[in-house]
Amino acid sequence: MKFFVISDDRDTLTGMHLAGIEGKFCEKIEEAEQAMLEATKDSSIGILMITDSIAAAFPETVSHIKLNYSTPLLVEIPNSDGADRPNDSILKIVHEVIGI
Repeated sequence: MKFFVISDDRDTLTGMHLAGIEGKFCEKIEEAEQAMLEATKDSSIGILMITDSIAAAFPETVSHIKLNYSTPLLVEIPNSDGADRPNDSILKIVHEVIGI
């Protein structure tokens, strides 16, 4: 199984490509919803990453995928400029656990 990223930010997609992760750039945010649904049909994708802004634009689709599909696992990632995450975010928990 592979990773796949759907991004509305070119820098985020470039960074993922440099890490060896394939992906799709969606110039128009409306394209991202269709890309997410198409990715759920690809059995080779194990982890689907989407940017926070895409997740915010389509919360119903994100919830549908998370609740109804065992694969791919849908993970929200920040854009290249970072994200405004609350203090109790998963990132804070991970930082505390591993000490980074």
